[in-house]
Amino acid sequence: MSDKRYVIGVDFGTDSVRSIIVDTENGSEIASNVSFYKRWAKGLYCDPAKNQFRQHPIDYVESLEESIRTMVKSVGSDVADRIVGIGVDTTGSTPAPVNENGQVLALLDEFKDNPNAMFILWKDHTAVEEAEEINYVAWNESPVDYTKYVGGVYSSEWFWAKILHVLRNDAEIRKSAFSWIEHTDWIPALLTGNSDPLKIKRSRCAAGHKAMWSEEWGGLPPEDFLIKVDSLLKGLRSRLYTDTYTSDISAGKLTDEWAKKLGLPRGIDVAVGAFDAHMGAVGSGIRPRTLIKIMGTSCCDMAVAKHEEIGKKLIKGICGQVDGSIIPGMVGLEAGQSAFGDIYAWYRDVLLWTIKKLAGAGVITEDQLENYKGRILSDLSAEAAKLDDDWEWPISLDWHNGRRSPFADQKLKGAIIGLTLGTDASRIYKSLVEATAFGARAIIDRFKEDGVEFDEIVASGGIPKKSPYVMQVLSDVLGIPVKVAKAEQAGALGASMFASVAAGVYEKVEDAQAKMEQGFEKTYTPGKERVEYYNNLYGKYLEFVKLLEKPLRK
Repeated sequence: MSDKRYVIGVDFGTDSVRSIIVDTENGSEIASNVSFYKRWAKGLYCDPAKNQFRQHPIDYVESLEESIRTMVKSVGSDVADRIVGIGVDTTGSTPAPVNENGQVLALLDEFKDNPNAMFILWKDHTAVEEAEEINYVAWNESPVDYTKYVGGVYSSEWFWAKILHVLRNDAEIRKSAFSWIEHTDWIPALLTGNSDPLKIKRSRCAAGHKAMWSEEWGGLPPEDFLIKVDSLLKGLRSRLYTDTYTSDISAGKLTDEWAKKLGLPRGIDVAVGAFDAHMGAVGSGIRPRTLIKIMGTSCCDMAVAKHEEIGKKLIKGICGQVDGSIIPGMVGLEAGQSAFGDIYAWYRDVLLWTIKKLAGAGVITEDQLENYKGRILSDLSAEAAKLDDDWEWPISLDWHNGRRSPFADQKLKGAIIGLTLGTDASRIYKSLVEATAFGARAIIDRFKEDGVEFDEIVASGGIPKKSPYVMQVLSDVLGIPVKVAKAEQAGALGASMFASVAAGVYEKVEDAQAKMEQGFEKTYTPGKERVEYYNNLYGKYLEFVKLLEKPLRK
């Protein structure tokens, strides 16, 4: 027992913090805990009609402390005293403004209720116009296209667009923001006491995929490029960072203050942070020629390639290719869909509209409402699975929250085409599930067109665990088997693997994977007839993509 060493993986998701304690010897999960963001759960600081989604830093701090402290208390000192490191992943790009002391502005009294002083969540699309302006300058007014390593298109979901939108619309924030920080950089900085914005170890993952950082041009895009986009960005580059770090590096040691709060040993290593999908890919067993699909509210597609294999290829239309962003020493490739499970949840809520009204009027109880809410997607899946595949209508387009890949465009809208008076709820649901699968296939096709092939598909996240119908449709549409990763918390498991390397238990991430991976729990295999059916239907989906792409923009 005295030789045992444990690490903590912390996964900051959209709704909650999920923490696990893992045995470094075999990857077994010793304990876990989930803490939901209290302000976020109430819908505070968000305006879905405007695509505004903000999260208060206090939610992060409170849930972090509650989750880890509760979990550590449950295992006792025999385990707690042998914890040697912490790894952290978060959503992203999720930046916030900070002052010269590294304090997020929303933690100051004068900004405590100002959404612009908070973290701008990954799915906030208020910066669509700013993203378009960044693209215009990169494509037309710059000698270097600084979007070339992020798929050739900059997105409103990312760092610079969000910053510029806030600077343009909030004079007080513009005056008070010394620098900006990604959520994934802020948490390790908080835990290690490294609060100086100019000295915080910044994530290679976040910088390369969302902030156009590259060694080729010496870091972030140069000042003259940023000023061409908008003079409000003047001087900001010098108050950000030049160097970036992979997540096998220690960001510093856990402070005495946080060790006491969390019930952990003093001075243990805290790894440099990364985004949830990147660490989730590591926790799901990513290797060259394997595509990892992290499937939840949105979908992130992750891959790695050896330098000698990818060479000088630039994969157009994805969300970036960055050296070391997933596994150090390899090129990390990212793509994805801005909405996946969110599309099913939207449809569920549309169908529940009357039921919610009844609950609000006291006709049914809140418990009854929750029962209906919990059943509706499983009931729809059961009915959709019975439908004949020779029924070709309706066909849907999966752009309900814009399009992330291929070729980011957050102005796009979703569509349901071919409705008749005979179209029922299950047929609409079937078309929405097919649309998300078609969107996934379009991404794989984009990779193939630029010479990146995959031998296997691995899925992790909430949807693969609870939606067999969705997974079977996905396998049929892709025409290849889809494995489901066994790990319940792939992101937190990946974070714990990085913690084990940062703490010196393993020399490199691949060594940690070899010992700590949990394997697969199920494989979905495509049916021959269904593959042929979906090949034809996918062709119609692509026809509508071409036909409606322009009309469905604002």
